[in-house]
Amino acid sequence: MTKQDIINQVCDNADLPRSKAEEAVETVIGLIKNALGDGEAVILRRFGTFQVRAKSKRVGRNPKTGEEAEISARKVVRFKSGKHFKQAVNDEDGN
Repeated sequence: MTKQDIINQVCDNADLPRSKAEEAVETVIGLIKNALGDGEAVILRRFGTFQVRAKSKRVGRNPKTGEEAEISARKVVRFKSGKHFKQAVNDEDGN
């Protein structure tokens, strides 16, 4: 599923014009990006949690050559799915 698919489904399910559905989806994504950029966790009940984690620098290896290379410190986004989300994914009926 792509962002355009989500916009189309929001448009259909919420009975919104396509421009409003696109604006709504873009706004939600922007809010999540901004919160994560500020170091805040984004908690969506019954879905999951997005968190920013810091990874320290380390030495890695090039799998082709075996040569060592330093991997710089960085921040990564981690998603931890919620209980209800896991149940929905694992539900055999697909409901």
